[in-house]
Amino acid sequence: MPTFDFKQLDVFSRVSLKGNPLAVVLGADSLSDQQMADFAKWTNLSETTFLLTPRDPRADYRVRIFTTLQELPFAGHPTLGSCHAWLAAGGVPKGEEIVQECEIGLVRIRRQGDELAFIAPPLLRSGAVEDDVLERVRLGLGLEPDRIVRSQWVDNGAGWLVVMLADRDQVLALQPDYSQLMGLAVGVIAPCDPAQDDVDTQFEVRGFVAGDGAPEDPATGSLNAGVAQWLLREGLAPERYVVSQGTAMGRAGRISVERQGEEIWIGGAVAVCIDGRLQL
Repeated sequence: MPTFDFKQLDVFSRVSLKGNPLAVVLGADSLSDQQMADFAKWTNLSETTFLLTPRDPRADYRVRIFTTLQELPFAGHPTLGSCHAWLAAGGVPKGEEIVQECEIGLVRIRRQGDELAFIAPPLLRSGAVEDDVLERVRLGLGLEPDRIVRSQWVDNGAGWLVVMLADRDQVLALQPDYSQLMGLAVGVIAPCDPAQDDVDTQFEVRGFVAGDGAPEDPATGSLNAGVAQWLLREGLAPERYVVSQGTAMGRAGRISVERQGEEIWIGGAVAVCIDGRLQL
């Protein structure tokens, strides 16, 4: 039976068990699509990735990203975790930046001290959320009609839309009815108030994917990448800020956002939890 190097990581956290877990299978070129999908379903994590030989000569490696339900063209915490695993396994980038190949194309990644950051990919869908969809979201989140301050599609491959609430406490108090949210990937954000919120961040975020094995995501790179493009475009956030996510789940995810010129970088730490071999 073939064996593969395997790592399980915690992304957007400096310590194990406080970020977003990710399973990574290295050297997975011999696995079939069905084997990848089956293993991702078995791990029951929000995402499992498989590192492959790149097809594009400009890329350092290729990654395929699976949830328990489907393959994604792009996702944020799998990008940082996969890059960390590739580097830890001895990967040497061709240039100063690391270049990941995935289904949306090439994604640039750079080192930021002991953290990694990826460049926010272009949005595949933006603009106002349709009234009927927004009403589904409102009902699914159990919100009064006047609680949603703003909303926007921020889909960069993972299907996200986002709604903004007035304060952090409202975000943390949410208890979604996932039956109302089936087929949607819903982000919720609110600004933190330094006068009353005892946190070191500027925004609190939660991410919900109804029907997935892990319906709430503890720390989401793709969501925050899309949200950052919206917030910065509309002047709703400073050029550099930090997001807390996973608080309601007992996690302590921290996602850093920084705009440099026309580029937006999404960064965070990665902790190794499991390092071993997989028979598949």
